[in-house]
Amino acid sequence: MSIKKINLVAADMGYGHQRAAYPLLALSNGEIITVNNYKGIPEWEREYWIKNLSSYEKISRFKKVPLLGQLVFEVMDAFQKIQPMYPFRNLSSKTTQQKYFFKLIKKGLGKDLIDKLSLSGLPLVTTFFVVAYMAEYHNYQGEIYCVICDADVSRAWAPIDPKNSRTKFFAPSEKVKKRLLMYGVKQENIIISGFPLPPENVGSKQEILKKDLTRRIAAIDPQYVYRSKEEALLKKIIPGCLGDKKNKPVTITFAVGGAGAQKEIGAVLIQKLANKIRDNKITINLVAGNRLEIADYFKQEIKNCGLNNAKGVNIIFNKNKIEYFKTFNKCLHATDILWTKPSELSFYSGLGLPIIMASPVGSQEDFNREWLISIGAGIDSFDVHYVDEWLFDALDSGRLARAAIDGFLNADSLGMYEIEKRINKKK
Repeated sequence: MSIKKINLVAADMGYGHQRAAYPLLALSNGEIITVNNYKGIPEWEREYWIKNLSSYEKISRFKKVPLLGQLVFEVMDAFQKIQPMYPFRNLSSKTTQQKYFFKLIKKGLGKDLIDKLSLSGLPLVTTFFVVAYMAEYHNYQGEIYCVICDADVSRAWAPIDPKNSRTKFFAPSEKVKKRLLMYGVKQENIIISGFPLPPENVGSKQEILKKDLTRRIAAIDPQYVYRSKEEALLKKIIPGCLGDKKNKPVTITFAVGGAGAQKEIGAVLIQKLANKIRDNKITINLVAGNRLEIADYFKQEIKNCGLNNAKGVNIIFNKNKIEYFKTFNKCLHATDILWTKPSELSFYSGLGLPIIMASPVGSQEDFNREWLISIGAGIDSFDVHYVDEWLFDALDSGRLARAAIDGFLNADSLGMYEIEKRINKKK
């Protein structure tokens, strides 16, 4: 059994915080501590987090209600809204969201957990900014690190008192570093690491990633358009894709968010591509995560499309989140296109996965979308009801192959290894 090197703390809210923590499991001896649902959590804290999460999920689903739903969601989103990057200015003033959490922390939110973890003296690594607040206020006896989960962040991610804070941040990009500096975080407390991607999909020398990417490019460039244009580049990074001119089935993985938003897209997707699925030209993975009701919904839609016995439709589900992440990461080896809203999965473009983006949900996803477009790795979804037309145009033109390579080149894939080096004090 490996030695535990860190206390790894996330929040059980959707998938983002825990998905970012999952690649660091080896450092924590296989344990992710969930701040809102750990063994021994005081009952009042558990009840607070349950109400908090329930409200967010209800509002996320309510957003679909015409006019009123959008209005209610925008009010909630305003508390975590990210301000425009330009002009550069001082944005270090505390926000309403921070004052709200800090008031609760002063009353004891998180004290039980921090006191327990302090006994180890190990570095605390968290993917949720509120845990960093707790650790500082309740005097955690060890180093404090915060892993940032989006391509841009609101003021809430920075400390309450950034000038006097000892929290160090693992930032996914130079842009996030600039943003943290605007919030008053000291430069020496910001480490540009890249987002932590699962090691089973990368490899310490990107050997796993490149093997998957070689296969993928051959599948999503059926007319050899992109490979003809970029032969010199591909010879340097994945030469094996150049000799493969056989048309292959294309695998799309469609992932809904933690609140179950946008599951209807998956239903339309299999309906419109049903004939291609039966002809073994398309495989679709419908990702239900750990939500049984979403898995049941997909099962019924598969039945409605007459695809019960088709080999080309799979549901990715496990009620245990860690096991779900393992299954999801395994299915990515055979995935050619990742279709999702621009959540933390935006960073999976670093695996050489082209991202078809569903509509963003919330301010941070608007910025994730902008980032994906800026690096060339993401394209906005057209109307899913016509996917049987525009998807194949995107494949035949080489557009999706270009997005795959742009993601590989422009999004860091070695974040987990960089974080591991820093924790182990290696340069």
